[in-house]
Amino acid sequence: MPRRILYPLLLVIAFFAGEMIFVVEDNNIIEHISESVEAPAPPPSPYVKISGLDEHFRDAADSIDWDWKLIAAICYTESRFDSTAVSHVGAYGVMQMLPRTLRSLGVPDSLHTDTRTNIQAGARYLKQLERIFRRIKDFDERLNFVLASYNAGVGQVNDAMALAQKYGRDRYKWHNSVDTFLILKQYPEYYNDSVCKLGSFNSSNETLQFVDKVTKRWKRYQRLQATYEDSLKAALHANDSIFNKKPL
Repeated sequence: MPRRILYPLLLVIAFFAGEMIFVVEDNNIIEHISESVEAPAPPPSPYVKISGLDEHFRDAADSIDWDWKLIAAICYTESRFDSTAVSHVGAYGVMQMLPRTLRSLGVPDSLHTDTRTNIQAGARYLKQLERIFRRIKDFDERLNFVLASYNAGVGQVNDAMALAQKYGRDRYKWHNSVDTFLILKQYPEYYNDSVCKLGSFNSSNETLQFVDKVTKRWKRYQRLQATYEDSLKAALHANDSIFNKKPL
C-alpha cells in the first residue's frame, strides 16, 4: 500500500485505538504499546451543567418522572444550592424541608441535612403534592398548585380553591383565579368564610413570587439545555466532517 495512503490510515486507527502507536519501517507495520499515551477522553455529557448537585437532581427527578431541571430550579429558588441553609422557620438544606415533613417521609433526624437525602425527600414530597392535584390534567397548570402548596401548605391552597369556586371562579385555574383568593385570605371577610378550614394567610406575596420564580427559572434552564444540545450537535458534526472529508 502506498505510504501516502497508509500514513493517514494509521493516524485514524491510532486515534480510535487510544493506546496504540503504529510505526512504519521498510514498508512493514510495527505495533507498539505506549504507556505514555493517554486513554481517549470520555464522551461529552448530554446534560448542560447547572450546579455541582446536578447528578442528585437527575436521580431524584427520575424517581418521580419529572424534569431534573425543574428540581434544580426549585432548589435554587429555595436555597441557591446551599446545602447548609436553614430558614427562619427551621427548614433544612437545598430543598428547605421542615423537620416534621422529613420525619413524615421517613427521614431520620441524623439525615435531615444530608444533601442527597434532602433532595430525594423533597422529590417524594413533590410527588405527593402532585397526586393531591391530579384532577388538574395539564402539568404546567398543576405545577402552579404543587409549588404554591410546597411553599404555603396544602391547606391554604385548598382554602383558596374553595373560595374561588364559591365566587364563581375556576378552582382548577391558578392565575387570576385561585391565586387571587390566596391573596384575599388576609382579610377577615374571606378567611372567616365557612368554606375555609384555616385562618388568615399573610404570606401570599411570597408564595406567588415563589411559583413565578421557579417556573421562570425552569424555562430558563430548559433553554440552556436546548442551546447546549445544539452546540454539542454542531461540534460532533464538525468532528465527523473532519474524518469523513474526501481527499482532494
